[in-house]
Amino acid sequence: MGIKIQQSGLYTSVQDFGRIGYQDLGFSVCGAMDKRSLAIGNLLVGNKEDEAGLEITLIGPKIKFTEENFIAITGGDLNPKLNGKEVSMYKAIFVNKDDVLSFENAKTGARAYIAFCGGLEIEKVMGSKSTNVKCSLGGYKGRALKEGDFIKFSSPKTYLTNYLSRRLDFKLREEQEIVLRVILGPQDDAFTNKGIITFLNEKYEVTKEFDRMGCRLDGPEIEHKSSADIISDGIVLGSIQVPSHGKPIIMLSDRQTTGGYTKIATVISVDIEKLAQSKTGDKIRFEEISIEKAQKIYRDEIEKMKELKKEINRPCIEVLNPRNTSKKIEKLLNTK
Repeated sequence: MGIKIQQSGLYTSVQDFGRIGYQDLGFSVCGAMDKRSLAIGNLLVGNKEDEAGLEITLIGPKIKFTEENFIAITGGDLNPKLNGKEVSMYKAIFVNKDDVLSFENAKTGARAYIAFCGGLEIEKVMGSKSTNVKCSLGGYKGRALKEGDFIKFSSPKTYLTNYLSRRLDFKLREEQEIVLRVILGPQDDAFTNKGIITFLNEKYEVTKEFDRMGCRLDGPEIEHKSSADIISDGIVLGSIQVPSHGKPIIMLSDRQTTGGYTKIATVISVDIEKLAQSKTGDKIRFEEISIEKAQKIYRDEIEKMKELKKEINRPCIEVLNPRNTSKKIEKLLNTK
């Protein structure tokens, strides 16, 4: 018993943290676009941070539960409702058999995540449950979910330790200007000084050409010294390609493993979630930082997740106390 998809939504797929170790063979990593949101959802229902859940894009699905279990909804607020009534995000929610979860238009953000206590019964392919649609690999039948699909729960529960404490007072914030921190290179020397200055000082706009593979931006042209073409080399998460037209393309979860366009910079991993939650028309600015600073930000993020886990697992009597740690939680979630 598990979940039945009554309506698929715009694009709903099974994702975990991705398929690591196979890029040399041409297989994309895939995985959740906003790993942080998926990780928090899993912590709220007592799973490991990288357990597979559902990633929902802009328009959510309609899901019927055929067995009791706990779930958590995180990421963008797509106005989730349980049996027609609004339901809170960032908390463990008990669902009964025959309950129906639905979504309406996005209030904030672009992608929501559903974590299921005990996980979904999805076979791992090359160490991951993530869906690789291009290769029809992993996830549920190697594709996005559609009406009539049924996925079993792996180990559902009707009891969850400290159930009442498994909640966070958090809402995704809409930013007028999204700042993405980047490390220049590996082909920044292929651009003129003017091109680098343009890249780091001008604003760019998210276009409609935005999917799990990448995000094409519109804005001032970034000037090359000569050609935009290079001998194909590796593409990593956050690589910023600049083809001959001079407009940046940020490569994301379903990116190809190699590419032949100059890459001016790479978005640091901690900031990928900001882009994942952006929508067409949002404004983006790039900020250069050092490798050392990026590494410190990453280490700090790991520590914040450890602290969040402690807060989620606190006995409920502490959480219900008016002098609880909600301010500390908000600081952990919003500080970058």
